[in-house]
Amino acid sequence: MGLFEGNIDGPAFVPSGAGIPTTPQEDFVKRVYAAVDEAAAGSLDRLRVEEGIVPPCREGCSHCCWFHIQASPVEAHALGQFIKREFSAQQLESLRKRTQQWHEWESSRPGRRRTTEVDEQVDLSDYQHCCPLLVDGACSAYPARPIMCRTHYVAAEPLRCKGVFDPLSSLEAPVVLTAVLDAARPFAAAIREHTEAAGLDYSRSILLLPQWLAIEMGWEFAVAR
Repeated sequence: MGLFEGNIDGPAFVPSGAGIPTTPQEDFVKRVYAAVDEAAAGSLDRLRVEEGIVPPCREGCSHCCWFHIQASPVEAHALGQFIKREFSAQQLESLRKRTQQWHEWESSRPGRRRTTEVDEQVDLSDYQHCCPLLVDGACSAYPARPIMCRTHYVAAEPLRCKGVFDPLSSLEAPVVLTAVLDAARPFAAAIREHTEAAGLDYSRSILLLPQWLAIEMGWEFAVAR
């Protein structure tokens, strides 16, 4: 089975349920994520003990979910498999609608060019452009979140993260804990090597998470690659 799943030319049948077999790509990503989580935890412990730095990032704080989250093809595949396996039909439909809203919002931004046909009836009146996986302030696919999400920790009050998206905010951007990023870098490199071993250009294969969601789930508004 390849890195990509789903039909980007139109609606596709998306199998779901616990009976979906685990792919070799998923097993690889799970091993990498376990190593990343261990490295991040060790780095956070050192920062706490040696420098007295404790990030405010915790459950219930989701301001970083408004950032543009990037993911690699193999991470997207693992995320898609998790969603197909764990989400109910109702959750899938809700995710599809939020992802379609994101695509419409992204295409309608100043200077953007529409890259795919989307339903003109998409309602953006009350839309907030966060990650489609964010539900009630928490990630609905937390165990399968990408490395970018796993390694984002800041040394500032959460409102600074929120202020990044508020043009009227006078708050400075949050200070990202680069020590966590550095600790996870060797394992992130393994993702790159795996991608290139599959014959893909790593830099060109990186997409934003909502774009990958549409591709992996075979939704009709997916951006063609």
